[in-house]
Parts: sequence; structure tokens; C-alpha cells
Amino acid sequence: MGRGKVELKRIENKINRQVTFAKRRNGLFKKAYELSILCDAEIALIIFSNRGKLYEFCSSSSMEKTLERYHRCSYESLEEHHQPAMETQKRYQEYLKLKSKVEALQRTQRSFLGEELEHLDIKELEQLEHQLDSSLKQIRSNKTQHMIDQVAELKTKEEMLLETNNMLRNKLEEINISLQPTWEQNANAPYNRHPPTAEGYYETPHCISSLVIGSAATNEARGAPGSSAHNTSTEFMHGWMT
Repeated sequence: MGRGKVELKRIENKINRQVTFAKRRNGLFKKAYELSILCDAEIALIIFSNRGKLYEFCSSSSMEKTLERYHRCSYESLEEHHQPAMETQKRYQEYLKLKSKVEALQRTQRSFLGEELEHLDIKELEQLEHQLDSSLKQIRSNKTQHMIDQVAELKTKEEMLLETNNMLRNKLEEINISLQPTWEQNANAPYNRHPPTAEGYYETPHCISSLVIGSAATNEARGAPGSSAHNTSTEFMHGWMT
């Protein structure tokens, strides 16, 4: 006669329940072991009894590695699926924070410009006035320091230019001192000097003191062809030709 079908419900008898738990637990572990060997599968079993006692079986070397693998396979797909929505939500939150900061800065800027002050109370107005005074003092201090730096820079440039000017003046004086003897020699030298001439070129011709101008001389020359007039002209030509 065959075995009858067992109704699946909680066994009320405590002893029978414990016996059934032990038998089926061992059978489950045996089936899991056979399945891991026959099919080269990675199997992990975790069983807690009604008293809270732990029973486990793992076909691999470590239960933790199997659980980590289970976690990656089960939850990472869900996280990847929901990640775009989560990233969008996160960026939207950041956008809202940045938007509120920008609006606050714009209100502060308008307040510094003296605009939209109606919503500020006395305390806020006094705080704004104090901030403006502090800013004005800082601006004036920076301006004064900048002017002092410019004056110091201009003084440094002035000293450099004065030093360069003194150096150039000294060089000019040295050049004048070195050229002064040459100028004095040129000043004492004669400028209108005739070149040397041949001896006797400018010799003064011998003149006859008894030369008479007039008719008498003409008559005398006519009356005596070999007279002294011929001799005088000969002497004159002889003087400059030789």
C-alpha cells in the first residue's frame, strides 16, 4: 500500500515536529550537496529552528562570499535601475539650494545699493549700515596703501633717473676735458697760410727810376733804336723768366 499524501500544516505535537525538522533538514542538506556536486552549482542554505538555532550549508569555501555574490546579483540591478532617478533628485536638491543662495546674495546686493529696504527692520538696517561703514573703511585703506605704493615707486624711478643723469654729466665732462687740448692747438694754428712757392717766381722786377712818361721819352726811343729802353725791357723779362 502506497504512502499517503501529507497535509502541509504546522505539526502540533512538539516531539513529532522536532523529529520532522531534523529529518527534513538533513534531507535538504543532502539534496543541496548532491546538486552542487552533480551540477557544479554554488549553493548556500541558512536554517533557523523555532528556538533560534542556526543551521547552514555552503558548497563554497565561505558563506560570506556567497552572500556577497547574492547581494550583487539581487540589489545592484535595482540600484542601477533607480540610480538615474536618484541622481536627478539629488541634482534637483542641489539646484534648489544654489537657487536660494543666489536669491539671498541678490537681495543683499540690492540692499547695499539702497534698494528694497522696506522689508528690513531697524536692527537689520543698523547691521547693514555697519557693514557699509566697514566696507568703506577697507576701501579707503586699500586706496591709501595703493597711493603710497605709487609714490614710493615714483621716488625710486626719480632716483634712478637722477643717477643716470649724473653718470651722463660725468661722461660729458670727461669728453670735454679730453678734447680741450686739441681745440687749443687748432685755435692757435694759422688758417691763411700760402703754400710754398718756387724761388724767384714772385721776384720783384727791376724798375728804372729814370723812366719818363711823355713825348720826350717817345722821341728818345725813336731817335736811338739801341737805347736804354730796349735794355730795360730785356732786364725785366730776364728777371721773371729766370
